[in-house]
Amino acid sequence: MELWREIVIFVAGLWAGTINTIVGSGTLVTFPVLVALGFAPVNSVVSNAMGLVAGGFSGAWGYRREAASVGSTLLKLIPVSLVGGLIGAYLLLNLPDTVFAYVAPVLIVIALLLVIFQPRLSAWAKKRQAVSVGVNPAEANAAKISPLLYLLVFLIGIYGGYFTAAQGILLMGVFGVFLHASLQQSNAIKVILSLVVNLVAAISYLIFAPERIHWPVVILIAVGSLIGGFIGAKVGRKLSPGWLRAVIVILGLVALINMVAKLLTGA
Repeated sequence: MELWREIVIFVAGLWAGTINTIVGSGTLVTFPVLVALGFAPVNSVVSNAMGLVAGGFSGAWGYRREAASVGSTLLKLIPVSLVGGLIGAYLLLNLPDTVFAYVAPVLIVIALLLVIFQPRLSAWAKKRQAVSVGVNPAEANAAKISPLLYLLVFLIGIYGGYFTAAQGILLMGVFGVFLHASLQQSNAIKVILSLVVNLVAAISYLIFAPERIHWPVVILIAVGSLIGGFIGAKVGRKLSPGWLRAVIVILGLVALINMVAKLLTGA
């Protein structure tokens, strides 16, 4: 590749790693860049997912304190994300790309609604759960994880294994309603579950579709996202819940516009 193309891919990886750690949707930076540079769409998804694994590790390390405080929740949700990611990777390698074009906008709209109305929905969910288990609202945080949360995390894992874009936004939206944790704890869980999905998908691509991997792209995105992950962990922890929620909504709208535009133009 020419030097300018390498620089563009590296910068895209840096930005993707940064915002993936904060809220997710970094693929909406790297994927369009790779396609614009002439890489085939499916090959772009595969190479991008493999490259972003490095950023996932640095982001997870940056949020290790918050992750440790919700270790029990992580141990319950990681296997669900892992299985979902495997199924998603299988679908990417076996289904036509047009399937994603129709499903993704619907998922993004649902995630945005969850994020926008998260404060009210979360308060309602806590009170409702408190009544159902016979404890007061202050003790509701100790309640068991809802079966619906397991299902949603599993479905998001499938989605993430298929395309990776905006899975963090979907997770944060769902956590805001069904998970009794602080926004930063939810963000730590989101970073680790997204890493699990990307890692499982990357291994699947490596084993079953090595011909689709463009290694120079993987390396450039990996180095960029590794640095970006550390940056994102520091920036994300300093943001107030309101600002973090606003960033999630903005990136969700960008994702929705991007995907609907591709659907309408047939790109």
